[in-house]
Amino acid sequence: MTGKPPAKILSKGTSSAQLVKQIVAWIDEAKAEEIVTIDLAGKTSIGDFMIVASGRTDRHVGAIADQIQDKLKEAGHGRARIEGKETCDWVLIDTGDIVVHLFRPEVREFYNLEKMWSGTRPEDPTAH
Repeated sequence: MTGKPPAKILSKGTSSAQLVKQIVAWIDEAKAEEIVTIDLAGKTSIGDFMIVASGRTDRHVGAIADQIQDKLKEAGHGRARIEGKETCDWVLIDTGDIVVHLFRPEVREFYNLEKMWSGTRPEDPTAH
């Protein structure tokens, strides 16, 4: 790992946690920036975790995605789906339990997924 601060973990979970740590390490090795891990438990059924990171340019985003795809195959997770490699503004890698979003910085800022997914769910007023 580089001298960068460790990846920011918004909350902890147990399912798929080891693979999340490995993917975060791979993304860091690929020199991605602002790596954030979000625990999706209780928020959605799309997966257990979401990882969000930025590449400096579209080429960098594509290179990170290629590296993650290769590492996932080597680790036995070769069935991951990848979308967005045509333009590399926003590349999504879906392992089933973990969804990885790789962005160019301005695209990430526009969509602001961290704010959308890291907040706590409001209480259901009808539950009382």
